Amino acid sequence: MTLKIYLSGEIHTDWREQIIEGAVGLDVSFSSPVTDHGASDDCGVAILGAEPDKYWHDHKGAMINAIRTRKGISDADVVVVRFGEQYKQWNAAFDAGYAAALGKSLIILQRPEHDHPLKEVDAAALAVAREPSQVVDILRYVLDSTLPE
Repeated sequence: MTLKIYLSGEIHTDWREQIIEGAVGLDVSFSSPVTDHGASDDCGVAILGAEPDKYWHDHKGAMINAIRTRKGISDADVVVVRFGEQYKQWNAAFDAGYAAALGKSLIILQRPEHDHPLKEVDAAALAVAREPSQVVDILRYVLDSTLPE
C-alpha cells in the first residue's frame, strides 16, 4: 500500500527533510508546496505581470500557489501540517481545514504552546505530533504495523 503524503506548513526549518529521510524504505511518496519563499511570493507577478499594489502582488501569487496546493492535498492519502513557532501560519490552518473538509487523514505537527490556539484544528486531526520523527513513526505503523523501539 503506497501512501501519498502532502507536507504543508512552515517553510523555515528542515522538518520536511527529517520526515523524508526518516521514511526511507517505507512505501510513501511526498509532495509539498513551493518552499522557496521568494519564488512562492513572487510567482504571480513573475508569470502574470507586475503589480504596484502589494495586495494584488500577493493575491496573484496566492492564487497560483493554490493550484499546486489544492492538487497536492486532493491527491494525498495523508496530509501533514506543520505549525512553526516564528510566524502565524494562516495558510497552514487553511490547508488543514481544506484537508479535513475533503476527509483526508490529517496529522498536525506543532509545539505544545500552540495546543490552545489550534484546538479546533487539532480536533479535526487524527494525530497531533510534536516531532517529525513521530510523524515517521505513525507512517511506519500504518504501513508495517511496527511500533518504535
